[in-house]
Amino acid sequence: MALPLFDPTTDPGPDFTALLEREGVAIAAPGADHGISVAHGTTVLALRFDQGVVMAGDRRATEGHSIAHRAMEKVFPADRYSAVAIAGSAGMAVEMVKLFQVQLEHYEKVEGATLSLEGKANQLAQMVRAHLPLAMQGFVVIPLFCGYDISRSLGRIFTYDAAGGHYEETDFQATGSGGRDARTTIKLGYRDDLSRDEAIELAVLALYEAADADTATGGPDIVRGIFPIVATVTSDGYQQAPDEEIAERFEAALVRRREHGGNAGGTLR
Repeated sequence: MALPLFDPTTDPGPDFTALLEREGVAIAAPGADHGISVAHGTTVLALRFDQGVVMAGDRRATEGHSIAHRAMEKVFPADRYSAVAIAGSAGMAVEMVKLFQVQLEHYEKVEGATLSLEGKANQLAQMVRAHLPLAMQGFVVIPLFCGYDISRSLGRIFTYDAAGGHYEETDFQATGSGGRDARTTIKLGYRDDLSRDEAIELAVLALYEAADADTATGGPDIVRGIFPIVATVTSDGYQQAPDEEIAERFEAALVRRREHGGNAGGTLR
């Protein structure tokens, strides 16, 4: 199959979504049926530490009051120096992430350079805005975006709303059904000079507390060996923490919870 050719007036350039539109490829169905069951992802979070940013998400997806999936992935690398997490309609959210990954790769190949972190955040905002018609029908997708800004040598976090608005957060953010409980836990234990290990431990603790208060958020599944996905983005790029490390962090959180009479918050100071 030959690649499409465009004259200078219609060339979509490095915008992959514009290329799909010009070729008549539908990115998402124009309508939605409220009678179908749709899996939803729940709690994801991100917080800064002294070398970059940590992003984490639980593994449970729900359909109403039922568990649809126990090991869903909600944290993905967008490219080498950025990550995206999803909450909302699971299928459409995963599709949006895959298209976002292709968009960033397409831009880099066409332009010979990577987008700035703000440019990546803006591109994701446009994709969320394009999804608004389906969001109005109940299929909402709310991503959380973070990355390591090479030019400023720090980690940055961006949040979104269903209309495509995006906002930069100073230190941390969590979204999804358990987002409020996760944010409260992070607020109690956060400080500016967290190390990588302390940031991962705080992220794991926040997810544990969210799962304790929110039925749609999945906690650690010791029997099946299912633990949240936790990743860091630093000057070395995107790196996912191994399950063995996350299991150890959860065990430490449970020990502290027992020692403090059921209250595990604010123990990292």
